[in-house]
Amino acid sequence: MKFKFFSILIIVSILLSACTAGIEPKEHLGEIYIVALDSIMKQDEGLNSDMEYIAIDLSNSEEVDASDKKEILNYFKEKYKVEVMDATLEQLEEKGLYNPDMMRLDGVLLKIEKIDFKFNNKILFEGSKYRSGLGAIGIEVKVHYKGNKWRPKEVKMTWIS
Repeated sequence: MKFKFFSILIIVSILLSACTAGIEPKEHLGEIYIVALDSIMKQDEGLNSDMEYIAIDLSNSEEVDASDKKEILNYFKEKYKVEVMDATLEQLEEKGLYNPDMMRLDGVLLKIEKIDFKFNNKILFEGSKYRSGLGAIGIEVKVHYKGNKWRPKEVKMTWIS
């Protein structure tokens, strides 16, 4: 009886350690940001019409290193077949990439305003997609790790202009 109890205890211990071992989100930031930003990009696709570029504002993302940024920018360049850059709205204006006659960008600006790492490998992103003052949306994206991949769990629009 004693042997059976210890065997069960060992099996339960192994199962619990397998469940909690998990994956460390901060080691996969490039992939996680791609999932969140692409979820934002897919919202209100009318804002994408005739876009000449995609600007991704990563200025609030201190934890994203140069390698992650390169991975993110390359993904969007490959997928959307336009120029992709890491830039803020102010930098786009300085570069002449804001069309003052139309009062809008000739591309779209994706921005992550807030990121919150939750327990159980769930991450909450608050971000936006901007084309003009009258063409912008706010999005909340929940990303989680399931089936050996980072995936969007929930995507919802939080505001629209």
